[in-house]
Amino acid sequence: MKIEVLGTGCKSCENLYQAVMEAVAEVGPEKQIVVEKVADIMYFAKMGVFMTPGLVIDGTVISSGKAMSAEQIKVKIKERL
Repeated sequence: MKIEVLGTGCKSCENLYQAVMEAVAEVGPEKQIVVEKVADIMYFAKMGVFMTPGLVIDGTVISSGKAMSAEQIKVKIKERL
């Protein structure tokens, strides 16, 4: 599974990244989840994310414009495992 946090480094983007890392740690490292920060604005546009932060799981935009909680992210991860 590949999780991308789209953002330019703002406070909300960092909060989302931390929440993703917390969720991934709780789900378990054995699930082989790759987390990547993406700061390329052209990629944001390609994905249809016009407000950051954005959360993308396996190529599907899960949220944009808000920082989800670790609990919300865990639910989204488990739905896709």
